[in-house]
Amino acid sequence: MNAPSIRALLVDDEILARLAIRQALAAHADITIVGECGNAAEAKQAIDALTPDLVFLDIKMPGMDGFRLLHGMRRDTALPMVVFATAYGQHALQAFDANAIDYLLKPIDQARFDQAMVRVRQHWAGLTNAVSVAKPSYLQRLSVVCGEHVRVIATADIDWIRADGNYVHIHAHGKAYLHREALTGLLASLDPARFLRIHRGIVVNVDRIAEVHPLFQGSAEVVLHDGTRLNLSRRFRASARHALGMS
Repeated sequence: MNAPSIRALLVDDEILARLAIRQALAAHADITIVGECGNAAEAKQAIDALTPDLVFLDIKMPGMDGFRLLHGMRRDTALPMVVFATAYGQHALQAFDANAIDYLLKPIDQARFDQAMVRVRQHWAGLTNAVSVAKPSYLQRLSVVCGEHVRVIATADIDWIRADGNYVHIHAHGKAYLHREALTGLLASLDPARFLRIHRGIVVNVDRIAEVHPLFQGSAEVVLHDGTRLNLSRRFRASARHALGMS
């Protein structure tokens, strides 16, 4: 049985911006556009009437911005998934505080848009308990906020990841980037053939592992090609042995 179609509402005061999202959605046949709105007041009525599953939402709009719209919505029903589409990169952290699925910058880039749709489908599958027999799609890139900019990092370039509460520190290219997402949620969207959990709070790209050093009492240490040393806890040693082909 096919997963149910995702019903989407487009909210942006610019007609061309809504058209751009329509064009980007043309490659995603499982998304049905149920309406368009030119401001937040119209969107509030449309959300109540149409109960969309997904809202593509601009931030800067006349009268009421996208954040005020979300904060003023009814809480007695399930809120739709939200993907922000805006020309302003400085609001990314606030967007994720509002539980947005993703944050797209205008002009819309198709590859980045497709990445956002991977996140939407993963979240939608969890909401609907849909079962798919198709090969799962894993993140190829992710975006992290760096000051007033958004940096796109290819997942293949990630060396390792460390949990920090509801955030993670992503280590890539010799730098660490703070990203607002819990480790468990991020790990679910990464290819398990490439990323290995070696500790409750540490995930490593297996291609970066150079050596494994056994330590006392069943624990071990993983050494990356750049010399980084990470603890391999006893809890995850069996899965690490299998992933690394250790006898």
